[in-house]
Amino acid sequence: MLKDDFLKYQAQTTPHPLGLEVSHAKGSYIYDLNGDKHLDFVAGVSACSLGHCHSKVVYAIKEQTEKYMHVMVYGEYAQQPAVAYSKFLASLLPENLETTYLVNSGTEAIEGAIKLARRYTGRSQLIAGNKAYHGNTMGSLSLMGYEERKSAFRPLIPDVEFIQFNLESDLQKITEKTAAVVLETIQGGAGFILPKNGYLEKVRRRCNDMGAVLILDEIQPGFGRTGKLFAFEHYNCVPDILVIGKGMASGLPVGAFVASKKMMDSLQDRPKLGHITTFGGNPVIAAASLATLKEISENQLIKSTLTKEKLFRSLLVHPLIKEIRGKGLMLALLFEKKEIADYLVLTAAKNRLILFWLLFESKAVRISPPLTISEDEIAEGCEQITRILNAYKPTSVN
Repeated sequence: MLKDDFLKYQAQTTPHPLGLEVSHAKGSYIYDLNGDKHLDFVAGVSACSLGHCHSKVVYAIKEQTEKYMHVMVYGEYAQQPAVAYSKFLASLLPENLETTYLVNSGTEAIEGAIKLARRYTGRSQLIAGNKAYHGNTMGSLSLMGYEERKSAFRPLIPDVEFIQFNLESDLQKITEKTAAVVLETIQGGAGFILPKNGYLEKVRRRCNDMGAVLILDEIQPGFGRTGKLFAFEHYNCVPDILVIGKGMASGLPVGAFVASKKMMDSLQDRPKLGHITTFGGNPVIAAASLATLKEISENQLIKSTLTKEKLFRSLLVHPLIKEIRGKGLMLALLFEKKEIADYLVLTAAKNRLILFWLLFESKAVRISPPLTISEDEIAEGCEQITRILNAYKPTSVN
């Protein structure tokens, strides 16, 4: 059976994976081998912005595969999909975010961004947020403010300090020794925590005063998920380096970091090949990225995200739900106990509704559906959540 082979031959990330046996996926649904459809409230952890197998993305992929797929390592040949994507993205961003380095994943984009910041400033210190999550490669792991997840892999890269997100007094830790401050615009794994009281503006000013580079990680909230193309637009804070990924190509593996041309040029020399990748800027994935970005930016998806958030909040009113955190279609249900979150996710899976956990906040359940989800599908899933919570009976397990 597929699941048996999955468990035997494919490396696992936990002792007990959910193990849904996937046949195909379309729109807001994933279909299993029995032909049953599962309503997807997770979208591949925010990756499938336009749902599964969106027609415009599929067409762009097919059209490009018939021309060429891989011809040369990143940065050597001019390839129309990557150039067109980078140019279009620049037209939608502030002027200082004009040059894009395309890579294979969000965590590689973080690696490239911190290398760029150190190279550009000539400094070494990095400052990250407590309970931050930026990926799992060694540099990204070094920025993770959660010791339980990283202690087994030490030693990590040195000269990293941590600040408490939203705590203004901690900004004094940013000094003239700081190469970069790396923050998620909205903290994801920590529980979808929004910046408050002009926090990001204050970080921006402190970085300006100290000559430090500000890196904002928009891997999860980017590409319309919060009701703006990028979440920093809500908070009057433009980064020096923008890191993107996840929803960028509607489900294909991709990431990028974006900066000024002056800053990005520092990776060209001394040493040459300051950051290099074989498959970054892959033309098939770039074509999918371009189709995704056009669909998100040229239609009503971003605007409708906030309408759909209001619908979720109006339908998910239940005594067990203590709080709904987040913005747009990046939402987290907070419960009093981890047991309730576990019960909801696992029971929903049995009832063909896909929910998932957050990395560090064990009492939370993620809701991050495709931006294309319909209001009827939202109502269907919320009715299921309410029914499951109504049936919950506390146990002695805390």
